[in-house]
Amino acid sequence: MNEMLEITIWQLVSAYIFIVILLAVVRWRKISREKEIVIATLRMTIQLVLVGYVLIYIFEHEKMIYSLIVLVIMETFAVYNIYKRSKQKLSKDLKKIIAISMFSGTLLAFIYFDFIVVQFSPWYDPRYFIPIAGMLIGNSMTGITLGVSALIEGFTSRKKEVEAALMLGATPNKASQGIVNHAFDAAILPTINSMVGMGGIVFLPGMMTGGVILSGAGPLEAIKYQIAIMLGITGSVSLSVILFLFLGYKTFFNKYAQLKW
Repeated sequence: MNEMLEITIWQLVSAYIFIVILLAVVRWRKISREKEIVIATLRMTIQLVLVGYVLIYIFEHEKMIYSLIVLVIMETFAVYNIYKRSKQKLSKDLKKIIAISMFSGTLLAFIYFDFIVVQFSPWYDPRYFIPIAGMLIGNSMTGITLGVSALIEGFTSRKKEVEAALMLGATPNKASQGIVNHAFDAAILPTINSMVGMGGIVFLPGMMTGGVILSGAGPLEAIKYQIAIMLGITGSVSLSVILFLFLGYKTFFNKYAQLKW
């Protein structure tokens, strides 16, 4: 098998031509995004360089505690990003539900993936543990973010409908069923679209598959990884979103089953 090709510093610098092209386009179209693009590019570069050095240390000192610390940091940042990306104001109760759902859903999916599907040896091997946990957490973060927006928007736009259902004797669960179902559909749709893309050549090879191929493994082995990871991502997103919606809709009602939003 061929070894993975090494990118020189000058080759890496040459890749920034794509950012130069993007800046030229937004300036030509008079879109005020230059500063945002430059800042995003610098942040991405600095963060990835720092993460790279941290990962070098963790890979060289293969200890369970390091893998677990990275996992907690990723989970914490994911929850923080959900709070930050939400355009609507989040209540304290809803923030707690987001954190609980994010941690519980992703951890349950990752534990199953680790011990049953892939069976790392050791189970905390950072070369598998960190990138796979990152993919599960990142996709679940996106799912819950979409779920939060759809749930709040649903209760805002359909407030009168929910109140009417409550007045007619419906329980909070029944009154909000349509909103919850719509929020779940909105949250899970990107994951379904990703799986549909995987069925053809749109995302082939994906990030993980591409990495496996570049590291010297055969295409069939890479495809098995891609299938397993896509199924793991789907499970993680589904669990996290279901937990959030099942617990989250209750925060819109008081103890007297009245809509308080």
